Amino acid sequence: MADPKRVTALGGVFVKCEDPAAVRNWYAQHLGFSTDNYGTSFEWRHADNPEQKGYSVWSTFPKDTKYFEPSGKEFMLNLRVKNLEWLLGELKKEGIDQLGEMQVYEYGKFAHIMDPEGNKIELWEANDVEFGQMASSAITK
Repeated sequence: MADPKRVTALGGVFVKCEDPAAVRNWYAQHLGFSTDNYGTSFEWRHADNPEQKGYSVWSTFPKDTKYFEPSGKEFMLNLRVKNLEWLLGELKKEGIDQLGEMQVYEYGKFAHIMDPEGNKIELWEANDVEFGQMASSAITK
């Protein structure tokens, strides 16, 4: 059997801001984002199953957030994966260390790695049904 896909989609883009609320409001007013205190989620359909919804997130964080550490960058990518535990095992074999422990929530599993340029990457095995219910007030369609 072939290895499963590693990354399946862009899960989100997280950006540091001097004033996260003002930036969210600007995107809502000028670009039509439906936002809440976290940002927005863009709804899309899975190519291999158009009945199944998926989500990609755009979120603002305070300039002094520790969430992006150890990266010193102003942004962090979130990448959707099909099987996080399998992928973390493969990455370990390839010499890529996981940062911290995998986190599990109703809306998915999360783990972090760093790329060679020091960009922190969040890997997300999404539970789209739970995430869609949670984010229902801030979905940009």
